[in-house]
Amino acid sequence: MKDLTLIIPVFNEEESLEKLKETLDEFIEKSKPSVAILFVNDGSTDHSSEIIQSIVRYDTNYTSISLDKNCGLSTAIKAGIDFTETAWVAYMDADMQTTPLDLINYYPYMMDYDMINGIRKKRKDSYIKKLSSLIANAFRRYMIKDGIEDTCCPLKLIKTDVAKSIPFFKGMHRFMPALVQLQNKRVKQLEVRHFERYAGTAKYNLWNRLTGPFLDTLAFVWMRKRYINYTILTPEMKTSFKKEKVA
Repeated sequence: MKDLTLIIPVFNEEESLEKLKETLDEFIEKSKPSVAILFVNDGSTDHSSEIIQSIVRYDTNYTSISLDKNCGLSTAIKAGIDFTETAWVAYMDADMQTTPLDLINYYPYMMDYDMINGIRKKRKDSYIKKLSSLIANAFRRYMIKDGIEDTCCPLKLIKTDVAKSIPFFKGMHRFMPALVQLQNKRVKQLEVRHFERYAGTAKYNLWNRLTGPFLDTLAFVWMRKRYINYTILTPEMKTSFKKEKVA
């Protein structure tokens, strides 16, 4: 049994997977908590599936599951969390714009927080991508006021029991810190490194970077107002005993 499962959703990332494994091997070696890597193949149509199968066949630190079709990032993350059995679960993208090595900086906070979320301070993205993210994040923060600076940073570490209790929906990956807070849990934010995409192409464009977050934010606001959260107060049990005469 490992201590931590790192979920990596994959959709058509054949150019990055072999290089990604080199970084993941380094992370496994340096991490004090023992790590299991879980690839979630989200209906890839390139050679990603064959590369993943080759990796897991020869290295027991790696496992994989495959969805029957492309279901989107939120579904892939949920499937990975459902499949996780370790006490902690982490998530990162396969495009190598973040590094799992930064998760090591999260470890000192694991006992005091239920989730640690990254902040990409120096993003190596295109101007259009940075502008669309800036607009979407500003709108989300205005509507939600959760205090999360970079909610979509794809480098997260969560207690597995908390992750499994998150109310999932399409677009959920944009609100994971807020969904953890919704359960009255604590979230820590730490700065992480950000890199240019190693290979391949981005799966989002300007249109879905703006419309998706806008609609999902409205859905989250609606759900939060109706979310059921309660605490059971256990009163003192006062029991009286009555003695009965036995004839």
